[in-house]
Amino acid sequence: MIQNFNPVMQAFIAACFTWSLTALGASIVFVIKEMNRKLIKSMLGFAAGVMISASFWSLLAPSVEMMEGKNFPWLPALSGFLIGSIFLLAIDRILPHLHLGLEIDEAEGIKTGWNKTTLLILAITLHNIPEGLAIGVAFGAISQGAPFSGAVALAIGIGLQNFPEGMAVSMPLKGEGFSSFRSFWYGQLSAVVEPVFAVLGAFAVFIFKPILPYALAFAAGAMIFVVIEEIIPESQRDGSADIPTISALLGFAIMMFLDVAFG
Repeated sequence: MIQNFNPVMQAFIAACFTWSLTALGASIVFVIKEMNRKLIKSMLGFAAGVMISASFWSLLAPSVEMMEGKNFPWLPALSGFLIGSIFLLAIDRILPHLHLGLEIDEAEGIKTGWNKTTLLILAITLHNIPEGLAIGVAFGAISQGAPFSGAVALAIGIGLQNFPEGMAVSMPLKGEGFSSFRSFWYGQLSAVVEPVFAVLGAFAVFIFKPILPYALAFAAGAMIFVVIEEIIPESQRDGSADIPTISALLGFAIMMFLDVAFG
């Protein structure tokens, strides 16, 4: 059914699917009062593994393959990757935000008088931007002959990590003293940017076809930045490094399987 729509609408539907899985994961706060800290760390590790794997198998590798036989085949992948990383670095430096588990005086970005809740939500939202872009670019690539199954595999992979990610967001918020409903609301709200950026990514690739190899690498660079700057340090904080590391390897393997088997 979704194949009957144009790539932009396909990207929107796919991103709504990943958003819904974030909401489903966040809803766990209604049935569980407290979650084991090690389990939350393992979820973050799993999310990191999926994002790293998707960055290579679904984004960077196709970017390189598209340039085979052309001059400077490495240029789109390299430049797009670096620009995507710098783009997220700029947002990270400018956007006021506060990572989970930190005190308000440890907030990053431009200094403001915003409350802790707002800063936490902005931090959570920040790393969903690359995921939305990745989905959008993958579906936009269909208009240039990329397989539909590859884009679907990427959306499924991101959706798989969004479910535990929703839990990993809402449960700590509840631990911060938020009500169950507010924890759920802010947990699912963190992924609302995914459909927005999915549409932007798909539209850009659909209209400006030559940018596709650059756009794929751009999304990869943005995702890798988030993984290294935020998700991995958060999963490794306070010890217990083995659990999130094993979870990251598992997430990488599952995403690799999805992309190679169905992409």
